[in-house]
Amino acid sequence: MSQQLTDEKFDIKARLGATSYNFDDEEHAHISIDPEICETCTHRMCMYSCPVNCFTLVDGKMTFQYEDCVECGTCDIVCTPGSVDWNHPRGGFGVKYREG
Repeated sequence: MSQQLTDEKFDIKARLGATSYNFDDEEHAHISIDPEICETCTHRMCMYSCPVNCFTLVDGKMTFQYEDCVECGTCDIVCTPGSVDWNHPRGGFGVKYREG
């Protein structure tokens, strides 16, 4: 691996540290999942493609941590149709990017 890729300034956790979040309540979460559809999924692409690991299996059930989401939309693309309900956050809520 090149020195450039291992350099601390390219560390994803450090870069996300410059990102701020204004969480909405769970009732207005911008993403929700359908656990019944997720249960039948065999590829679990969400777990491998989410850049901030919002998807986890807990006791064999898929869970989603919307508070950590960076709103990239990857899950909406890779997941089984209907399993993810992705909406833009309400005004004033969501992720705020800053140069890190």
